[in-house]
Amino acid sequence: MPPASSRDDFLVTRANRDALAMLDAPQGWPQGRLLLVGGAGAGKSHLAGFWADERGAQIVQAWSLTPQGADALVPADGALVIEDGHEIGGNAQAEQGLFHLWNLAGARQCLLLITARSVPRDWGIGLADLRSRLDTAVQALLVPPDDALLPAVLVKLFADRQIQVAPEVIDWLALRMDRDLDLARRLVAAMDRESLADRRAISRRLAAELLDKLAAPDP
Repeated sequence: MPPASSRDDFLVTRANRDALAMLDAPQGWPQGRLLLVGGAGAGKSHLAGFWADERGAQIVQAWSLTPQGADALVPADGALVIEDGHEIGGNAQAEQGLFHLWNLAGARQCLLLITARSVPRDWGIGLADLRSRLDTAVQALLVPPDDALLPAVLVKLFADRQIQVAPEVIDWLALRMDRDLDLARRLVAAMDRESLADRRAISRRLAAELLDKLAAPDP
């Protein structure tokens, strides 16, 4: 079953409230462009997904961009989402594609939302003209989860898999794991797999075993 991904399913806390407010006020985006920046699992795709649905916008992966395809992607007076902008660094075709798309979006008054795991200066972009344009864009930052968001996300991740977990398991995890939503996603998936494979209940003991494995540093 796919995860619940509507606006109503998005968990709003201090960690993401400001980014959501910026997303909902595109009239305040300089030149109609916004970078949505956050770590893996921070909620970028969820935010971008319902924003795109509400505006009838297409979602395109950054690595797939080409100079030849840019024109067909940019609607006049519409909106467009580019996912995973950080993946274009060193990909000359994708860099040129985003550069053309960026210019076309301005000319056609098309809102442009770009998601990424890091700020543009860390993408390794070789095209200087694109790098300078990205550096001028306003950024909406998704910060690490706060005390309210992490347990709420754990509950949602289990619910997406139609699993009910005792509150004490959620509380135990929230107190002991890093505030890392990607780790939360991987941990819930691993607990689901282990529970089904070994016919074990999802318990604090299982949570502890898998948390130790997934949080351990690479050798």
